[in-house]
Amino acid sequence: MKAESKKITSTSIHMTGIAVIFVAVGVGLSTVASIFDHGVDFFPLLLSTIILASAGLLLFKSSKLGATDHASIFTAVGSTWLIVSLLGTIPYLLAGTFSRNGIGVPEVLVDSLFESVSGFTATGSTVFGVHNSIEIQGSGILLYRQLTQWMGGMGIVVLVVSVLPSLRASGLGLIDAEAPGAGVERIAPRVTETAKKFWYIYASLTVLIALAFFAFGMSAFDAVAHSLTTASTGGFSTKDSSLGHWNSLTIEIVAMFGFLIAASNFTLHARLIEKKQFGYASDSEFKSFVGVIAVGVLIIALLLNQEGLSFGTALRNASFNVITLATSGGYGNALGSGQVGDFASWPGSTQMLLLFFIVLGGCSGSTSGGVKVMRFRIGLAHAYRILKSMRRPRALIQARMGNTTIQDSLVERIAGFVVVYGMLVVMGTFILTALGSDLITSLSGTFSALGNMGPGLGEVGPTSSFVDGFSAPGRLVLLIFMLIGRLEIFPMLLMFVVPYRSTAKAIKSKK
Repeated sequence: MKAESKKITSTSIHMTGIAVIFVAVGVGLSTVASIFDHGVDFFPLLLSTIILASAGLLLFKSSKLGATDHASIFTAVGSTWLIVSLLGTIPYLLAGTFSRNGIGVPEVLVDSLFESVSGFTATGSTVFGVHNSIEIQGSGILLYRQLTQWMGGMGIVVLVVSVLPSLRASGLGLIDAEAPGAGVERIAPRVTETAKKFWYIYASLTVLIALAFFAFGMSAFDAVAHSLTTASTGGFSTKDSSLGHWNSLTIEIVAMFGFLIAASNFTLHARLIEKKQFGYASDSEFKSFVGVIAVGVLIIALLLNQEGLSFGTALRNASFNVITLATSGGYGNALGSGQVGDFASWPGSTQMLLLFFIVLGGCSGSTSGGVKVMRFRIGLAHAYRILKSMRRPRALIQARMGNTTIQDSLVERIAGFVVVYGMLVVMGTFILTALGSDLITSLSGTFSALGNMGPGLGEVGPTSSFVDGFSAPGRLVLLIFMLIGRLEIFPMLLMFVVPYRSTAKAIKSKK
């Protein structure tokens, strides 16, 4: 009892401790993988495992769960992601992954943090490039890099909730705060069971994708590595030219199907597995998602066909890149800059359509980023309601999606989200342009970071490195936007409420 009373009462510290332990396990697996690669980076990874495991155990053992009100939940989620991203730089720093001639320690720190944040937020933007090839890295570091996206894809907090039954009902709030969208539906009586089911589906999908990649020509290591970042719609690859390295239609098809499944609401998958209910055909968000993708693929394929590509080649490249961007997948299928699959070199009309998909994103309750299809549908329903109310000003008209009435509170929440989102886009574009990037690169880079998409347009296309398009200060701005995009806007803002209250209370007590 005395030992328990000495513990710090903090939900944030307690959750962060467990999350860091999970990251340590990931680094430990990467350490084992390095043994089979002639021990490249073995000692840096082993030391990283020890440091992270010690830090995680210290945080966990020295704390106990505290308040679980909304403000505390948002603070816990936000601080967990921030600390995990910071500590996630340790393997890169100890292995000297981003140390190269001509750059100083500050830029090495920025690059390590950028890659860590991009990994855990499942964004897929990278600072690897011609100056620092992915393919010269050891298997251990490469596996760790892929695992960061896998852990971040479903959500570090969802993983924590699945092993922390003491959270009880507040666990659903934690999951909802990590990926709010239109809310998270309970699919089991207990929250921990819901979290476990999501992770079971996620892990099963990862295994199936790995087997498919292996069957169609990837090595065992590459198949596992790419399954981790396909299920998470992350986009990190073990090759400089991403999936373009294999130039295989079947491998691209596996990735596309994996992206579509991962970018769909996991509640639909759970219902199919648990209750044998095929709810996809009746789900309005899923139907809109697939329909918009199909229309986009057809239009872009026709536009590329007009540019001289055969319709088969145009359809293949349109399908892969539209699905990749719409799901925030992040892979590329171009063999190099300016090649057929490099959409940064496509006509302006196709790039404008692709920019729409960069903003759109996948379904709520999925591993995908972006604004989410549900928000677009609710926004359109609200706009239609406004038009009808102008014709019939005395009528009481509610926003609807199909047969479902949308609550005004949800409409207001989404309207607020859109306003703040637009302000962030303008702010980010302005700052990045002021730091020396061109307008197209800055705008698409901001959209890409907020949507956790990975590649953008201009100097940060699918064959480019973010070192090419942005200065070190610019990359710092983008990694902040990645975190905002992954946790969405309001949780990131609300995470500062509890620290503010604590500081204000301390100041008052001193007075």
